[in-house]
Formats: sequence, structure tokens, C-alpha cells
Amino acid sequence: MPAAPHLKPAKLGRLVDRLLLQLQTSIIKGEIPSGSKINEQEVAERYGISRGPAREALQALERQRLVVLIPHIGARVARLSITELNELYQLRSVLEAMACELAAQNITPEQLDKLYKLIDIQQLALSHSDPYFQQQGDIDFHYQIIEASGNRHLQATLMGSLYHLLRMYRYQTSNHQRPIQAIAEHKLIVEAIAAKDGELAALLMRRHIERGRQSTELKLRALQGASLESSLPKESSHE
Repeated sequence: MPAAPHLKPAKLGRLVDRLLLQLQTSIIKGEIPSGSKINEQEVAERYGISRGPAREALQALERQRLVVLIPHIGARVARLSITELNELYQLRSVLEAMACELAAQNITPEQLDKLYKLIDIQQLALSHSDPYFQQQGDIDFHYQIIEASGNRHLQATLMGSLYHLLRMYRYQTSNHQRPIQAIAEHKLIVEAIAAKDGELAALLMRRHIERGRQSTELKLRALQGASLESSLPKESSHE
């Protein structure tokens, strides 16, 4: 799309990037509710911009699977779904297990040290009831292992098309009881990678992701059940 006449291409690109980040954050946190309609004109008016940058940002959100285009209806924010959650975690389990095997072969001393330091940060945040772990810390851990794999295509798949959708599920179904166990699992995975035991690291990662899936599914079912109950008509009492 050509740049707007009053904006140079570089400035337009920065505007789209800023808008994309704002929309990502609002969708992931649920400030723009899942399933809600979203279009260029509304976005342009809300953020005081032209429709060109709004269109580009929405197209990027569609590629990230945070927005879905529905024929004859338009764009809607992706809905949280049990089926999609399970499919997403199945894919993660396979790919992140592979990332662990590769990381056990390719990780540098600096990357390994960074992982150990991250676990210390996670434990400290947990001891101070800091929301860091639920919001970023667990994802940071997986992100660093994926980076340490050294496989660019694996990195592009996990950090690109899956990353933001995963953040949406995790943020909106945060379970405050899960981090204690998850951090202990992180430590075991890092120790296996440090020992260059890729097979063990992959096994531990698959178990870790499965426990995360179970926890997330339970919370999502509870949220959907509460939403369904609140939408049902109240029974009237007759004396």
C-alpha cells in the first residue's frame, strides 16, 4: 500500500508498528473482548489516524491469528476455544521438544547462564507475589530455549505465528497456583540441557507443556462456564 501523502514510508512504518503493539496488547489482555467486531474505521477513529495504517495493522493481526476475517461479516477478534487451545499446545509440544534437543547440542555458555539467571528472577518474582511470571516470565523461558536451538525456521514458527496467540490464551487464563510447579519444571529442563541430554530435556518439556495445557484448559472451561451462566435468563419466582 502506498504511504499517505503527508507521511514518509519510514514514518508510516513506525506508526503502524506502534499501532500494532497497542492493538496486540489490548487484545491479549482482553481489553478488546474476544469475538468483538473490529474494523479499519473504528481503529482509525479510536487512535486518531488515517485508515491506511489501521488497515496494515489489522492485516498484521490477522497474520498473527489474533484477528479473524469472516466472509460477509468482517474482522473479529479471535475467540478463545478449547479445540484451538489443544491444537496449539499439541503443536507446541512437538516443536518445543525439538527446540530442547537442539539447544542441548547448540546452547552457548552465555545462553545457559542467561537461563539460570532467568530462573532466579522467576523465583524472586514469585516470592514477592510479582505478576511477572504469569505475564512474561514463563514465555521468556520458552523464548530463550527456542533461541538457543539455533534453528531459524523453528524460531520463526514458534516466535512468530504462535507466539501472540499463545500469549492471549495464557494471559486471559492465568492460574496463580501453577507457577510454583512450573518453575521447578523449568529448572529440571535447564539442567538436562546443561548436561547435553537432549532426549531427557525434550521429554521434560513435553510433560511441562502438557501440564500447562491441562491447567489452561481447566481455567478456560471455568471462564466459559461462568460466561454461559451469566448469559442465561434468570428464573422468575412466583408466590
